[in-house]
Amino acid sequence: MPAFKLSFRRTAAAALALGLPAASLAVSAGPSTAAQQAPAADTAVPVASRALDLGAADLPEQRAVSTLAPGLTLTSITRGAAAENLYWTAEVAIPSASLDPDAPPSALSSEAQARAVAARLLAAGIPARVEHVQSPQLADAGGDLGYRVRAGQFAAKADGSPTVARIKDAGFASSVIYTGWDGDEGTSENTRGPWKLKVLTIDPKIFRGELTSSFGPNLQDRETTSQLSSAAGALAAVNGGYFVLDPGAGAPGDPAGTAVRDGKVLSEPVGDRPSLVIGNRNESSIQRLQWDGSVAAAGKAAKLALDGINRVPGLIRNCGGADDTPTSLPLHDVTCTDTDEITTFTPEFGPATPSGPGVEVVLDAKGTVTAVNNVRGTAVPAGGRTIQAIGADAPRLAGLAGTGSRLTVETGLVGSDGKPLEQGASDVVNGGPMLVENGTARVTAARDGMVRAGDSNSFYYGWVHKRNPRTIAGIDAQGRTLLVTADGRQTASLGLSIKEAADVARSLGMVDAINLDGGGSTTMVSGGKVVNSTSDAAGERPVGDALLLLPGRKP
Repeated sequence: MPAFKLSFRRTAAAALALGLPAASLAVSAGPSTAAQQAPAADTAVPVASRALDLGAADLPEQRAVSTLAPGLTLTSITRGAAAENLYWTAEVAIPSASLDPDAPPSALSSEAQARAVAARLLAAGIPARVEHVQSPQLADAGGDLGYRVRAGQFAAKADGSPTVARIKDAGFASSVIYTGWDGDEGTSENTRGPWKLKVLTIDPKIFRGELTSSFGPNLQDRETTSQLSSAAGALAAVNGGYFVLDPGAGAPGDPAGTAVRDGKVLSEPVGDRPSLVIGNRNESSIQRLQWDGSVAAAGKAAKLALDGINRVPGLIRNCGGADDTPTSLPLHDVTCTDTDEITTFTPEFGPATPSGPGVEVVLDAKGTVTAVNNVRGTAVPAGGRTIQAIGADAPRLAGLAGTGSRLTVETGLVGSDGKPLEQGASDVVNGGPMLVENGTARVTAARDGMVRAGDSNSFYYGWVHKRNPRTIAGIDAQGRTLLVTADGRQTASLGLSIKEAADVARSLGMVDAINLDGGGSTTMVSGGKVVNSTSDAAGERPVGDALLLLPGRKP
């Protein structure tokens, strides 16, 4: 969609000085902060005009601002330029020093193990080197991660293939990576960029459209962000929260964390991970929500704990539920299990509930039990729901529910203050870790499950420490919602480490911010077209849900 033209004319320099948007306004930002004045009543001030706290302080930075609708701007930011000292190199997968023969190799190890591997490669004529990896300190993680082994310096990725083959012949796995994707602390080689970001700014005082979320026709299927945007006729969109990708982890497309749509809870939280909470009037907040679910029968004192909603019982993606194995705490990209669970399903889940052994109770719109099935898998009645139970919870559910009885199902969300989520919350999209809290960078990587014990910091190294495509959501001091995409895994845009994502959020004026799903999911759509550069080789990735900016607000 073409940008709306402002009803007045200003020079680009004057517009920048005032902090005002203009259709396709191109500006250059230096390290200083431009003075700002109040905008005209029918416009929205774009993101803060001071340069990003990203890379070296003296980097050039260009911005182009478009007004998509009154109160809705899109800012494109390019910072830095390709650095000649960046190169491709072969990174070695170091065998585990564990006695467990099934322990996977890791990019990181102890210094002794790394030097032993490098010595073997040098003996084979491969120019290996050992590098110490120091990660920026976050609120609850970071510091000394370990040692990695690399070999060679290549101008192009393909040039590293012969070295990778030689490393394989020497008995080790290896892959070619770009040094610009490193998030190492204290190095200067990768501080010149380039970076490419897109920022949507939504001013709830001016924007007369609707900030909402969409998961498509049902929860258990995936669609691309552009498909979800097109189906809703959105002005703009970004990808949303985490979701199940592998059928072995549940139903693909199902949210792996909190999801609320039009005030209806559709997925339970992962522990108390932070989420983006959207109000009925486009006001947003970042909140840590917890689950409070139960099943009760009329006239009976017994109440059963409800483990989840619209989720395959026994499979908990990202963990964070009671009695999960191996942990009841959040653990990112891990599927925990629980042999005894009760979950409920709404019509939004899909045409049929997950099949398998156990018990499934079918409820009509009034909560009356219409069937008690001794096997799982059925259609959810319109306006009603089903309840599934497995393991020891199956006979407990069957004993509570008889045909014709009435059941009350509670699917509540509770804030960190112990109070139920306000009824004015229209939509909730899951995320994590926290990036900024009360105006201060506070990255809670360990609390939110991005630290794995016992894997030589390998997951942390790849997911938190290294630069990846990122999607960020936050709120600034003026109450505006900012949605950000940062391209990555490309030489033309390096991506962001989690520490850099927090720095970017603060640079853009966010006082509270979280990380949303990223990597190949990171996508921004404007005017029906993808406007960022997605990283998957196959193109735009189908996702679980998306955040949409609709042209008309719901009544």
